[in-house]
Amino acid sequence: MTQHSRRRLLFGGAAVGAGVLLAGCTSNEAQPTEAQTKAADSGGNSEPGQAVTIGFSAPAADHGWLAAITNNAKAQADAYSDVTFNTVEAGADAAAQRAALSTLIAQKPNVIVMLPHDGKELNAAGLEAMQAGIPVVNLDRAFPDAKAYRTQILGDNYGMGVSAANYIIEQMKAKGVSAPIIGEIPGIDALELTQERSRGFSETLAQAGFKVANRRPAEFTADSGQQAATGLFQALPKIDAIWNHDDDQGIGVMAAINQASRTEFIMVGGAGSKKAMEDIQADNTPLKATVTYSPSMASSAISLARLIGQNKGMSDLVELQVPKTIVLASETITKENASNYLKLGF
Repeated sequence: MTQHSRRRLLFGGAAVGAGVLLAGCTSNEAQPTEAQTKAADSGGNSEPGQAVTIGFSAPAADHGWLAAITNNAKAQADAYSDVTFNTVEAGADAAAQRAALSTLIAQKPNVIVMLPHDGKELNAAGLEAMQAGIPVVNLDRAFPDAKAYRTQILGDNYGMGVSAANYIIEQMKAKGVSAPIIGEIPGIDALELTQERSRGFSETLAQAGFKVANRRPAEFTADSGQQAATGLFQALPKIDAIWNHDDDQGIGVMAAINQASRTEFIMVGGAGSKKAMEDIQADNTPLKATVTYSPSMASSAISLARLIGQNKGMSDLVELQVPKTIVLASETITKENASNYLKLGF
């Protein structure tokens, strides 16, 4: 990890001020979801204060996790009487989002919350807003330039890989498997977040003398998950363990498992969908665990943006300003603790 990464504040999966997403099934199509915001406490930062207009931009929802991001952000903003929420369509790619953000910047909101299509490609948009005097809360996909954001809140992608690998190592050792055949189904390979997840996974496996035998990228959707898993099964006649990075694409992975009648392995998911947790609880599929990457971070991003707009710090911290970077820890959900996490499922 870099020195910058070591300086990050680490919080649990439900970040300070986090709204939590409730029931919402995932599929290849983005589904309507019901968001639960953090209940307002009496006194402190929850009391109505200076009016804040928050501009918001995130990619169009092509899977459940992204739908939950936008749904959570809007619900958290609606929970504050002093917040006006202004969202702009991000379009289908980074270029379209850049154009939309230029329009948003011209409207001069007090703060912008932005989940970019790609952090590197949208870094210039973050810089443009900051240079215009509009603080940016960079959500999930990180801008490489620290001057492009006031605050960054994101999941621990490297930590997801570490958590998934540690679970697989533990299970393989318990089964007495010394040289397991391990498959990996990542999301969009071009994204830095996917690369970080895979690096955390492979580096942690290597510490136990394990390695990935075959890796088939998907695109966070059920259709792509099914295609990737089918290719993985064709390449590996026997498998001991699989890490699928994303529970949305995991629906397609499970379809491929059923189609191929392959149940000889254990599987770990990623993100923490409600469907995945229910399958883990039922314990009748290869899916035995999932590692969290919760869209509740969008609710937290809105809460942070409001505090920044009101020039306030986080009430439980001594410092007078909101931290520069907040990273949400990736937790491992199993049959034993799934009931504690269901309320966080999307």
